[in-house]
Amino acid sequence: MRVFVTGGTGFVGAHLVKALERRGDDVSCLVRSPAKAEALGWRNVRMVRGDVDDAAALKEGCAGADVVYHLAGRISARDLDEFMRVNRNGTERLLEAIGSGPARLVLVSSIAAAGPTTPGRPIDEARVPAPVTDYGRSKLAAELLVRQAACPWTIVRPVVVYGEWDREILKVFRIARRGFAPVFGKGDQEISVIYAGDLAEGLIAAGTSTAAPGRTYFAAHPQVLTTREFSKAVGGAVGRDVRVIGVPRFVARAALWTIGSAAHLAGISTVLSADKANEFLAPAWTCRTDAIKHDTGWSATTALTSGLARTAAWYREHGWL
Repeated sequence: MRVFVTGGTGFVGAHLVKALERRGDDVSCLVRSPAKAEALGWRNVRMVRGDVDDAAALKEGCAGADVVYHLAGRISARDLDEFMRVNRNGTERLLEAIGSGPARLVLVSSIAAAGPTTPGRPIDEARVPAPVTDYGRSKLAAELLVRQAACPWTIVRPVVVYGEWDREILKVFRIARRGFAPVFGKGDQEISVIYAGDLAEGLIAAGTSTAAPGRTYFAAHPQVLTTREFSKAVGGAVGRDVRVIGVPRFVARAALWTIGSAAHLAGISTVLSADKANEFLAPAWTCRTDAIKHDTGWSATTALTSGLARTAAWYREHGWL
């Protein structure tokens, strides 16, 4: 198949491009930094210079594509407008480039677009979205645009993603290596997680299944964890029996407000902010994956211990840990 990927040099995008290469697909990627792309070891990937603000580059990349995987987006920003300019408006420009098809669009959204839930009650795709952060609201805005698109489309909402090339969960690994792990509250927030290699295969399943157009799916491993359990598992991956330290909720909110305010005054974006506290301190971020398994046959199979061990080994090999 001929595919076009936005965000291919990002964490999840790197896994997706590798998986597409293994399939033998004809892959093109929207690239801002050729040097970053070359560092990923791509062999037969055509690079289209530009970003989601570049209508001509998007048009070039979409031309002749069977599937367009849209992963490009912001995970941190100074305010809602900054999120919207990339996550919503970038999606709008991509839809204009695709037109009325026949290319199928796979939008990689986030569970943040759906919002949190309560312990013991994983959400499914029928739950009315209720995002609690600006990031989640911007991803939901992109979803709403896609649902009105003239081309065939599928939306995939991943959960917490870990794996090689990731720099966010890397911070948890580095702290765990020192023998401790801070968690918000008591560490009893329930989460769904997924190994990035599994997610890449899930995105391909969504992009190739005849039953997927017009559908929205959650993508996660079926195991539900607490943040305490996840931190302990990361400790095991780095060979440490970590001491889990709970950060009281009021302390966490104050710290996130202080960090976010300082970053805003400095003109920089950060995932640590008062707005993000609504995500960090929610009681649960869990979901059901029955729908994507039923329609595509895909399910996440990499166990947490195996995925974390693989990730830790890669971090060490590349000098990140």
